[in-house]
Amino acid sequence: MAIALLLSVIVFGAPVKNAKTVNAKIYGNCLMCKTAIEKAGNIKNIVSVNWDQNTKIAAITYDEKKTNQDEVLKRIALAGYDSDQFLAPADAYAKLPQCCQYERTNMTAPIKKLDMDKMDHSQHAAAIPSDAQENSPFKAIFDSYFDLKDALVKTDAKTASVKSKELLAAVNAVKMDNLKPKEHTAWMNVMKSLAADAKNISESQDIKKQRESFKSLSKNTYDLIKTTDQPQPVYYNHCPMVDANWLSKESGIRNPYYGSQMLSCGSTIETIK
Repeated sequence: MAIALLLSVIVFGAPVKNAKTVNAKIYGNCLMCKTAIEKAGNIKNIVSVNWDQNTKIAAITYDEKKTNQDEVLKRIALAGYDSDQFLAPADAYAKLPQCCQYERTNMTAPIKKLDMDKMDHSQHAAAIPSDAQENSPFKAIFDSYFDLKDALVKTDAKTASVKSKELLAAVNAVKMDNLKPKEHTAWMNVMKSLAADAKNISESQDIKKQRESFKSLSKNTYDLIKTTDQPQPVYYNHCPMVDANWLSKESGIRNPYYGSQMLSCGSTIETIK
């Protein structure tokens, strides 16, 4: 087991800091399952998963200051694989290749809320109070993003820098223990890029450089905002001149990449509710 853990660390990246290692039984059949299970659980420098096809035991090493065993197993369940702690949603299991569809003998694990996380929220959004929507763990990030976008629309590099500092503070303040499985997965995928782009914009007074960083910042914010219910529609817009997108709370086009030069350049490609 120690050798397997060492190999997994070498293959996956630098050693995990603040490391804690636990064993968990995860159900699967073959090497394809091993690849899928480890891919779903692994997060570079934060989580390393090594699943044994014969014993069905996964050695999970994680940074206990940044995540926990349950969050790793929830991500693996969302990929279609049961554990003794969590059952995969039925639709995720059904999408597995036939050779990977293991016998589901452990059907009593407490995983019902994962099925809720996979639901189309448009079907029950009316039942969610507006104050609950307002209390998204990412609300401060979204608010700062929209303020930054408005500054770029006005070609105001100084204000854009200030708003980016607020955005960076909001990114650093997110508490991962409060995130739902779907939010947690999205957050782990975007948090480093969000922080890097916000830092780059905050440290520059060059509007062109700020707008360049805003491209990837917008893409990652879009990935994040899709995991939450919004109190009002959010419009995902596209600028063909720079081949980049941005988010807006207003339905009209106000282009942050060109400002007054081409304020109305672009179109709405998606409305997020």
